[in-house]
Amino acid sequence: MKEVNVGICGLGTVGGGTFNVLERNAKLITGRTGINIRVARVATRTPRTDINLGDIPFSTDVFDVVNDASIDVVVELIGGYDTARELVLAAIENGKHVVTANKALIAVHGNEIFEAAAKKNVIVSYEAGVAGGIPVIKAVREGMAANRVDWIAGIINGTGNYILTEMRAGREFAEVLKEAQDLGYAEADPTFDVEGIDAAHKLTILASAGFGVPLQFEKAYTEGISEITPYDIAHAEVLGYRIKHLGIARRREGGIELRVHPTLVPRSHLIAQVDGVLNAVLVDGDAVGQTMYYGPGAGDEATASAVIADIIDAARAVASSSNQRVPYLGFEPEAMENLPVLPMEDIQSAYYLRITAMDHPGVLAKIASVLSEHGINIESIMQKESEFKDGRIPVIILTHTVQERQMNRAIEELEALSDIDGRVVRIRAENFEG
Repeated sequence: MKEVNVGICGLGTVGGGTFNVLERNAKLITGRTGINIRVARVATRTPRTDINLGDIPFSTDVFDVVNDASIDVVVELIGGYDTARELVLAAIENGKHVVTANKALIAVHGNEIFEAAAKKNVIVSYEAGVAGGIPVIKAVREGMAANRVDWIAGIINGTGNYILTEMRAGREFAEVLKEAQDLGYAEADPTFDVEGIDAAHKLTILASAGFGVPLQFEKAYTEGISEITPYDIAHAEVLGYRIKHLGIARRREGGIELRVHPTLVPRSHLIAQVDGVLNAVLVDGDAVGQTMYYGPGAGDEATASAVIADIIDAARAVASSSNQRVPYLGFEPEAMENLPVLPMEDIQSAYYLRITAMDHPGVLAKIASVLSEHGINIESIMQKESEFKDGRIPVIILTHTVQERQMNRAIEELEALSDIDGRVVRIRAENFEG
């Protein structure tokens, strides 16, 4: 039986889960692959006394794994940008296949890494970097290979989804964020999660795999959830919507949309029912139509499931000595399209607007007039006298689909009115019907 040696770099949450599942399910994995996948070396900067490595060689220098000639597959689970990039490029230079769960590394440095890997004819796999245990990269690259993917949208950060779920009970953002940190769902510095950066990393990778475009993380639009209030969540529900923090990539004429922001989704849609720390990704293909992939987006063994699926792919390549492998981003290099990321002002969406108006005669007419002048049609408007306070009253408006550029100009004009107090709150809305 062919034996393939794996070296694990990083023994944190995901690294520990990967080691444990590989050891626990070794017989099962061998039965499915016909290959003895053996953890032959482990390196981690912080040793773990709760994991028994037995006689497996161990060190605190991750580059010992890369420089070990017996290692066939390097598993990068240290996270971050700089050291991880150096480690992965060194592994490639040494002719080793690479598996990583590092979405930030792939989103930012993936183009460079894949170019280096192609020259050395080695695999670089990253399934666990996007949506944790959900095998959405395999679904897009392989399961939907016959489809022209028109759009991808998803809840791809469990922390943000947990916060918005809990806020439906009327709880404030800061309170729920603190709870998420206490539960281990959010980091001490939660910026990447709540401001959309983590989701933008993942969306960048999904868009490249779906559309066959280079990775363009630096052009992704990101907007967080820290300004969302229980008031907005409650009124969205009254209008028949739920607020979700979504990543959306859409193919348009002349380019693609690449954006992460709070989004109103019809409550009847499946993705609106995805609560807590769970993830879900919608993919729309011209042949299959709309599909959804749902499950745990994080966690030690859930993420390890995706890491090991990639290890198995690499092990099969080693065992067969085959040059046939799935392209890194789902498309052969010569078939990649240089589609630009469209400016945010070019996107089209419906909008939820919350306007704090002074209780003056004709104020609603003024608001409607400004929107009309910019070609924005109102679908519904809500104003409750019971919410009147200090001479001000919130006005909730839901618009039809319009270009963001038009909405920007309308909001600027609304905020300049003497009858409007403060800034206009804007949340984009999507129905995902096509």
